Amino acid sequence: MNQTENEFVAWIGIDWADKKHAWAMRIQDEPPIQFGELEHTPEAIETFFAGLAARFSGRRVAVALEQSRGALIFVLSKYEHLVLFPVHPNTLDHFRKSFYPSGSKSDPGDAALILELLCKHSERLRPFQPDTVETRTLQFLVEARRDAVDDRTRYMNRLTAQLKAFFPQVLTWFGRVDSAITGEFLLKWPTLDHLKRARPKTVAQFLKDHRLSDESVAEIQASIQQAVPALRDQAVLETGQLIVKQLVGQLAALREAIAEQDARIDVLVKAHPCYRIFSSFPGAGAAMLPRLIAAFGTDRERYRNASDIQRYSGIAPVTETSGTQRWVHWRWACPKFLRQTFQEWAWFTTRNCQWARAHYDRQRDRGASHQAAVRSLAFKWIRILFRCWKDDAPYDEARYVSSLNRRTGKPQPVKILLKTESGFTRLAGISA
Repeated sequence: MNQTENEFVAWIGIDWADKKHAWAMRIQDEPPIQFGELEHTPEAIETFFAGLAARFSGRRVAVALEQSRGALIFVLSKYEHLVLFPVHPNTLDHFRKSFYPSGSKSDPGDAALILELLCKHSERLRPFQPDTVETRTLQFLVEARRDAVDDRTRYMNRLTAQLKAFFPQVLTWFGRVDSAITGEFLLKWPTLDHLKRARPKTVAQFLKDHRLSDESVAEIQASIQQAVPALRDQAVLETGQLIVKQLVGQLAALREAIAEQDARIDVLVKAHPCYRIFSSFPGAGAAMLPRLIAAFGTDRERYRNASDIQRYSGIAPVTETSGTQRWVHWRWACPKFLRQTFQEWAWFTTRNCQWARAHYDRQRDRGASHQAAVRSLAFKWIRILFRCWKDDAPYDEARYVSSLNRRTGKPQPVKILLKTESGFTRLAGISA
């Protein structure tokens, strides 16, 4: 037993499942390991873990489970006497293979292996320490928003494919296929035949009600008069109309959901204690700012140094060596959304930060691919992000460029930004 011998009165390993969880428990000074099953209902979980609190007089119990986010860990978080230790699925998988190379697996066996990891290697496991409610709400919202945006893209592609088959003219009349005007137009006139039977004044009034200019209205009406149906196949027309109606409804629901999420995210971001820090960075606009705040959170002890988050996010590469061979590749096991956040934001910074663009261009000149060059820039940015976050200080572009000049001995290009107001010119900022 390791240094946790006197810290906990009991240790539990749980192999979670959808309906029932297998558990293995070791109790201090009681050698036999106990096994059992626990139904995934609030009542059964309450009976089991509240019973442990009464049995051990509220003393702490260590619980390890193969989950860092999900129904079970959320439920167990409410019990103050439990200290949760998430176990990475790859950790358990490789640990299992070291004892069972045949690949045999069972739920009670996995619960026992998780318990062994907890008891004998707890120094390699990090206890679950949730951030503040506001930060976790923001984290969940930005991920949910990204999922909704991905869903919207998928439905837009499907709607575009359907319209190309029987009503392609709509794709040229309006800016976006997921816009409100496109959806309402298709619900009112699902095919070109329906549209041609409508009165021109009715169509014109519809377009004007959606704030199209007189010139755009005239162009669309002229196009309607010249339009020819793409096909006459009733099978395609009938099924296409139903599918388009479904997709328009899904896009409308997503549009409303994204707008609601954006409004809530905006409130949380502006009230967050890290807003002052991350809003000072270039490229941290309405979309990326909340994702950067969610990536770091408010717990300053979560990451010991910049390398921790570089590795955890998957931005730092992995080096493998064997004999005389050396292989460097990107990390496969990492939070994909977090890595995506840093890569997307790093690319945005090249638009209005000259030293970031210069770094990206240097990587490309050396033969790096676009993605590799962006990851290299993200690697550099994370060091700056971490230092500002740790020091609770906004990013100062001029200060960083000056420091960069001292380290490299090469002056970085600097642009002086001037602003004229009421006939007077003043310094508006410095862009490197």
